[in-house]
Amino acid sequence: MEYNLADLFESVVDVAADREALVYVDHPGTGAERRLTYAELDRAANRIGHHLLDAGIRPGEHLGLHLYNGVEYLQTVLGCLKARIVPVNVNYRYVEEELLYLYRDADLVALVFDAEFTDRVAAALPGVEKLRHLVRVGTPAPGSAALPAVDFAGAEAAGSPERGFPA
Repeated sequence: MEYNLADLFESVVDVAADREALVYVDHPGTGAERRLTYAELDRAANRIGHHLLDAGIRPGEHLGLHLYNGVEYLQTVLGCLKARIVPVNVNYRYVEEELLYLYRDADLVALVFDAEFTDRVAAALPGVEKLRHLVRVGTPAPGSAALPAVDFAGAEAAGSPERGFPA
């Protein structure tokens, strides 16, 4: 029998659902942290995976992760694996020319990005014909470029928490 990483993650969820899977401290020393059990992380990943499929992203297509390390990064990677979408890491230090090259060369059809990178994404976007779905994490700074991006929290809220992905 074949398994992928999403199947292996789900098998851990099935036996350790209430155990802590992720502890994320946003800014050390501030006390701002987020904790998710395996079951909570599984549901969060399912929501993003379903959102992406509902948005027309198909198994085998490529999604860029232009994010800092954080809950949304892991959640999106797991959601991609569940939906059989290929996650592609994007270095957060890249500038417009590098982003344009990577977005095109990796055949990205979707991008999940931190709001801080809105202007860089907007500058590269006109040169990337295949990129058709954007999901933004956070709120862009006042005066940032206007992009047709779905808010991550909204995407997460709209997606089903159930597994239900094709084999």
